[in-house]
Amino acid sequence: MVYKWLRSASWRLYPPVCLVCGGRGEPGRDLCAGCAGDIRRNRDACACCAEPLPAAAPPGSLCGRCQRSPPAFDLCRAPYLYAPPLDRLLTGLKFNARLAHARLLATLLRDTLGNPGPEAPDRLVPVPLHPARLRERGLNQALELARPLARSLDIPLDPGLLVRTRASAPQSGLQRSLRRANVRGAFAVAHPPAARYVAVIDDVLTTGHTASEIATTLKRAGVARVEVWVVARTPP
Repeated sequence: MVYKWLRSASWRLYPPVCLVCGGRGEPGRDLCAGCAGDIRRNRDACACCAEPLPAAAPPGSLCGRCQRSPPAFDLCRAPYLYAPPLDRLLTGLKFNARLAHARLLATLLRDTLGNPGPEAPDRLVPVPLHPARLRERGLNQALELARPLARSLDIPLDPGLLVRTRASAPQSGLQRSLRRANVRGAFAVAHPPAARYVAVIDDVLTTGHTASEIATTLKRAGVARVEVWVVARTPP
């Protein structure tokens, strides 16, 4: 109760500032109504991997890739498209260590998830970075997203469950055909999972190869269900 009162008082004294345009944000959120309206929702998407589909696709449709070769994860939740102005918030967090962006992005993701209730995952697990990449960036964007998300959903966070065992090349610089091999065997579990149902947290999902490799690793360790929760999905 005291925390909520202090937070409300701070919003009155220091109104939120939109992190996209610099204007006045909405109450309790560093985003104005105009910029919020410009963020594109991923409304027509594959029911498994969340790849954007044509608007005419019936609800529950699967993309061609998931029909031919389903990923190891059970479901991807990707409520937004990787497009302006959301891409600026994501790159600002990932490459410029703007932690305020992480709080806003986690809020946007939380707003679309609703209240999982008894169907909530047992743990949230951020996609890990290799130590060399972590030193280069100074932060793990997946972990910075997962922290406020775990607090708001009241789901335990297990940032040490997964480790990256080798420094693979950045997926963004590779052709789609090379990405699967690039991450094969790149992850391991650091301790026995204390969960049967895990949600893996990341910022963006493109081909899904990293997420699928992580799901394979977790299921080999005994996790029964693996979902992937990301802020945005890239177009095909």
